[in-house]
Amino acid sequence: MLMDLSDVLQALFGDYTLRTVALGSALLGIVSGALGAFAVLRRQSMLGDAMSHAALPGVVLAFIVTGSKDPLALMIGAALAGWLGALLVTAVVRTTRIKSDSALGLALAVFFGLGLVLLTYVQKLPDAAQAGLDRYLFGQAATLLERDVVAMAALGMPALLLLALFWKELKLLTFDPGFATSLGVPVHLLDVLLTSLLVVAIVIGLQTVGVVLMSALIVAPAVAARQWTDRLGVMVLLSGAFGALAGVAGALISSTAARLPTGPIIVICISAIVIVSLLLAPRRGLVWGWLNAGGVAAA
Repeated sequence: MLMDLSDVLQALFGDYTLRTVALGSALLGIVSGALGAFAVLRRQSMLGDAMSHAALPGVVLAFIVTGSKDPLALMIGAALAGWLGALLVTAVVRTTRIKSDSALGLALAVFFGLGLVLLTYVQKLPDAAQAGLDRYLFGQAATLLERDVVAMAALGMPALLLLALFWKELKLLTFDPGFATSLGVPVHLLDVLLTSLLVVAIVIGLQTVGVVLMSALIVAPAVAARQWTDRLGVMVLLSGAFGALAGVAGALISSTAARLPTGPIIVICISAIVIVSLLLAPRRGLVWGWLNAGGVAAA
């Protein structure tokens, strides 16, 4: 039976676990949605997929080095590995004849394979301290604790602040990098900054949705938002809002039944938002196009 609004609000604000998962998922949706808008507009959607898979060995290596599963330490390890993966892709494209899609596939396979090898090694260690690291593969949002949400905020909020501070420069880089270069704008440094911010968006979501599904939260909110507007600012706000909505909805839906994984449900929710946007968005929606075509035919 579906819960009414009062039941939903009571569950959301009264249940500590659900509140924590919903807050963490919403935070992830806002950060990944806002930064993912730039990745989609710059046609770098696959870069997010490659970096999310590249983050896995960083998580395991951070655990091996520190001997701790502190979320902030694991996120920093994931960020360093993801950033290294992005630099590797850039270096391969610039110094060889390999195209970007092939370089992305190569980086994804190499880093993800290394991560699986390290994860297998760690799981065979005699102590039990490594238990739970495999949740970074597919995510396990139900295990989010308050300290995890704090760590997500500690990385995500500065990323959004940097996005706001360099808004004009990043906007110029996204739409006309050649003109930005002619104005003396440090295009390469801004590209590194934007890539680094995207890495942050990815690593804060690894525990929630995992390396396999994280790319969906980078791409899908921005794709949905793009259907509704032609303005970058509105698109970024909508993308973050769609991501947050999917995160909270996924947390609520998964709480209604046992063994219903939150991460995949969040991805299904954002996929539903994309489908609705593709169908119903004014001017770009398929329904809008069918209605216009019918009107022209009738005339």
